This record gives sequence, C-alpha cells and structure tokens, in this order.
Amino acid sequence: MSILKLDYNLLWNNICVWSHKVGRTAARPVLLLWYVMRSPKTPRKDKLAIFASLAYLVFPIDILDAKRLPVIGWLDEIVSVTVIIQKMTKYITPQMQYRVDELLDKWFPEYTRYEIIKS
Repeated sequence: MSILKLDYNLLWNNICVWSHKVGRTAARPVLLLWYVMRSPKTPRKDKLAIFASLAYLVFPIDILDAKRLPVIGWLDEIVSVTVIIQKMTKYITPQMQYRVDELLDKWFPEYTRYEIIKS
C-alpha cells in the first residue's frame, strides 16, 4: 500500500504566484480553501478534494485549454473551485477569514474598503 504524499510547499508557491496575477477578489476563495485544507479539523478526504481542485487551478494543466477556447477554457477551473468552496464552507472559521484578509492586505496594500453610507 503506497502512501500519498502531497507537496504542500509546491502548491503554496503556485497559489502565491497565481494570486498575485489574478488579484485580491479571485484569490480570496482560493486562500480560504488553502486554510481549510491545512486545518487539522478537516477530514482527509476533503483535504484531498481541495488539494486536487487547487492544483488543477494553479498548475499549468488544463482539460479545456483557455488559449484555444478563451471563455470555455476557464469554465472547468471556475466550476471546480465553485463546487469545492460550496462543499467546504462549513469548515471556514472566522479565524481563517481573518488570516486570509490579513494576507491579502499585505499582498494588495492599495486595496481600500469602501464604506456604505446610508441616507
């Protein structure tokens, strides 16, 4: 029986590069998934599903090539992350959200929160 060894460092490095390319808004759900995956409270099967989804998103491997099929090429990645985030929201804690927001503030310091003024 072989033991599956996941390379979290390689995945994290690719998530960082990808996040800086796509910006704060697109990076937030990916980073939330990262923290859910790294949580000791997340079941192993869910960690594997998150790892597979994130790896498919940030590594240069595509089932549908975005260069040949511009709009359709992004759909497989969007669907993958959307489905996995919907399944994993039950594991997202306020502490994870805070850590993600802190990291995003560090990466994207030009971001300002807009205040909604009610009249």
